[in-house]
Amino acid sequence: RTLAPDSHPTCGSCWWTGLPGRAPPMPPTLASRRPHSTAMYSTLKVTTPSPGVAHVQLARPGKRNAIDRNMWRELGEAFKSLADDAECRAIMLSGEGKAFCAGIDLASLTPEASHEPARRGFALRRQILDMQDTFTAMERCPQPTLALVHGPCIGAGLDMILAADVRWCSDDATFCVKEVDLGLAADVGTLQRLPSAVGSSSLARELCFSARVMTAIEAEACGLVSRRHPHLAAMAEDGLRFCSALAIRSPMAMAGTKRALVYARDHSIADALDQIATWNAFALQGADMEESMTAHMQGRSPMHARL
Repeated sequence: RTLAPDSHPTCGSCWWTGLPGRAPPMPPTLASRRPHSTAMYSTLKVTTPSPGVAHVQLARPGKRNAIDRNMWRELGEAFKSLADDAECRAIMLSGEGKAFCAGIDLASLTPEASHEPARRGFALRRQILDMQDTFTAMERCPQPTLALVHGPCIGAGLDMILAADVRWCSDDATFCVKEVDLGLAADVGTLQRLPSAVGSSSLARELCFSARVMTAIEAEACGLVSRRHPHLAAMAEDGLRFCSALAIRSPMAMAGTKRALVYARDHSIADALDQIATWNAFALQGADMEESMTAHMQGRSPMHARL
């Protein structure tokens, strides 16, 4: 489904105040936001379907959105650009066509030509690190990211969505850690992020060793995705409504929450508690909490300053 650039969903029960039938007035800084230009991308479409919400869409439908060299580069550039965009408050990620992502384009695995093994290995390691950084850029950006998966999500596609904050899928979605069938170990995030995403080391290892296909029902049951929709159109509509709700909230609160969650995953509870205490020591001195409380009492949308 293609979402109109200026469309803004409303619902009978207002998600920002809980008052029936009231759509939120958007802050002027968000309402004046221009859509991102897609002219610079050949493998992606980056649009603004709602104020403050960016939509990054994989756009190689003829190849089932397999990730080639250009897409690797453009994904990293897009998420790094959005991370620095103070007008962007939330990001949706989806795929165009019949599949979310069929994995890596095998031509992208070819390192720079060299007759010397050490230099060939050095170049290949550098390429792998660059590919890892592409997906980690999604995890590093301060905005919450929602991945919307339909159809096959294979190999590098799974690596990609595991770097997102929230994952939803449609009923026709399937997931597969395909790398062992290709004779290699997954090396751009799945082995590191999947165990915590599904909450079971045994299940993660089963999926990685066997390369078996996981259905949408199983993905929801194990926590790989948190919501399942009947089809892509319904998921896109619900996703836009969800991201629009996030976009009016404090960007400081969103960035701090995301950073704390990622930090806590990789550190001890004691270290994570210390990290959030340090963050809030300066964040609580800002105006966002007072504005949020005032807006709630006045029954209006908060007007938060940009980061």
